Amino acid sequence: MASCVKKSSKEIIDSRIILGNSSSVMSKLPDQCADMIFADPPYNLQLRGDLRRPNNTKVNGVDNAWDKVGTFADYDTFTGNWLAEARRVLKDDGTLWVIGTYHNIYRVGAALQDMGFWFLNDIVWIKTNPMPNFRGTRFTNAHETLLWCAKSETSKPTFNYDAMKALNEDLQMRSDWLLPICTGSERLRDQKGDKIHPTQKPEALIYRAVLAATDPDDLILDPFFGTGTTGVVAKKLGRRYLGIDSDPEYVKAAQERIDATPEPHSLELIRSPSKRRQPRIPFGWLVERGLLSAGDVLVSPDQQHTAKVRADGTVISATHRGSIHQVGAAVQGAPSCNGWTFWCMNVEGKTIPIDSLRQQLRTELN
Repeated sequence: MASCVKKSSKEIIDSRIILGNSSSVMSKLPDQCADMIFADPPYNLQLRGDLRRPNNTKVNGVDNAWDKVGTFADYDTFTGNWLAEARRVLKDDGTLWVIGTYHNIYRVGAALQDMGFWFLNDIVWIKTNPMPNFRGTRFTNAHETLLWCAKSETSKPTFNYDAMKALNEDLQMRSDWLLPICTGSERLRDQKGDKIHPTQKPEALIYRAVLAATDPDDLILDPFFGTGTTGVVAKKLGRRYLGIDSDPEYVKAAQERIDATPEPHSLELIRSPSKRRQPRIPFGWLVERGLLSAGDVLVSPDQQHTAKVRADGTVISATHRGSIHQVGAAVQGAPSCNGWTFWCMNVEGKTIPIDSLRQQLRTELN
């Protein structure tokens, strides 16, 4: 824990937890200091009476004082206050994530749009093991919604698309995330065995958000830190975190949890390389560097088409001459072609895309 003193936004903010009110603490932070904000604000649940299981045991739901904000108007004021500070401290190209249920997420969403935030996605967290609807009066509430927003329509937010695709077995990550609620050893409990925090989020959920929208050493602000899941994930992925919470018990539990979390073994292992960010490599550079030579023969994956490499970085087939992309498209009668993946080399009887040479050159340049 540490006091928060307003300082230059160019000064690096070290990872730490601050005990205090979220809006008040954020008001002391410098402008545009956060690369990402992950917020899990109070739900302000509109529940009446005790909830009991079929065996008449009481369900320990969310009845903490921090969740009792008041009327809808009170909640709108509360939301407007913390979002205004969040918007100020968020970098122009940073992103904001807010998670909630049907009790609050629509009011938060309206406030976000009114303030000028630009929705990138709404993510549906589908819970594999939700709490049943014991009264049998409604559908089981089996999901929560995450709103992912840029600061404005013109922002250029970080999105590690390739990392998300790799995480999903090389399939494009969708906006429906099937994950269990926080259980087992991950769930923090007190000496009596009771949950320390009733709405502790699973690390896997926040892991996706952090990996998708930040880079190593970025600062992630969590204004409703709870038991510190955001800080744990940030530490594992080599990001900095700034957590704020008004409950000293939560702050203590979060700090102990983060202190027990190991640092990443290697910075290289936590980086998420993006094809879009990689340096452009012209095909001719491969010829200049001797990775290919004039006269080398390239083949299509099905061995039906061939082209010879020219000294100037173009290629020539029986009927066409041009770039690897132009000739690849022409021999197929296609409108376009990615020549890097279409054209291959025959190496010891194996067909290998020339893209492997591009990656080799990129590695040398880096």
